[in-house]
Amino acid sequence: MILEVNGVEFQYRSKEVLRDIKFHLKKNEILAILGPNGVGKTTLLKCMNAILKPKSGTILIEDQDVLKLEQIEIARRLGYVPQRCECARLTAFDAILLGRMPHIKWKITTEDVMLVEAILKKLHLEEFALRYIDELSGGELQKIGIARALAQNPRLLLLDEPTSSLDLKNQIDILEIVREIVKRDNVSAIMTMHDLNMAFRYSDKFLFLKNGAIFAAGSIGEITPGIIEEVYGVPVTIQNYMDIAVVIPTL
Repeated sequence: MILEVNGVEFQYRSKEVLRDIKFHLKKNEILAILGPNGVGKTTLLKCMNAILKPKSGTILIEDQDVLKLEQIEIARRLGYVPQRCECARLTAFDAILLGRMPHIKWKITTEDVMLVEAILKKLHLEEFALRYIDELSGGELQKIGIARALAQNPRLLLLDEPTSSLDLKNQIDILEIVREIVKRDNVSAIMTMHDLNMAFRYSDKFLFLKNGAIFAAGSIGEITPGIIEEVYGVPVTIQNYMDIAVVIPTL
């Protein structure tokens, strides 16, 4: 098992945000965390990465308690891509090289440089290597963020709304990259998402949050129109088109 989340609860001051969150993730799986705005999706990701400390519960990455690990050890196991990557006057190559920091001891090695070059090639980003990231488009910048996370050699990728504000082509590009990495490189991924149809197309498992708790979880065959209506307050039907489940509002 790559990840086990057991009884995680979180509060902002006295406000309960997450309540009794329990789920697990295996190798080579993509989990989509779904639900309306404000239900705690981003908070849950940040708890898994120990950016936020839960009030209670445990988070195990390959049987190691994340909340007891040093930050450098967390960074070696978990690659986190936030909704918005910070822009700075760095080239794409240097921005990705920063992902090697958890592994660099005294100085950057030839191996580090070669790994970054391999990631650039794997993600078809060679042409952006020497461009400054503050000059890139949203889709290009998101790909650089994923590349930097991959440079950490993580066991698990955490992606917070990786397709937010991207056009259709860039959404597909990003999710195809994530799926290819997960299936080919023995990595797992968790994504918070709003687009149900993109989630259904690219994920293996789904977790729906409502009022800070898990309302439903399972594979595509276990997700019903009733679950979606209860979570989002919108009646829908789920139809199959070319072997892909498609959610259609019926308002």
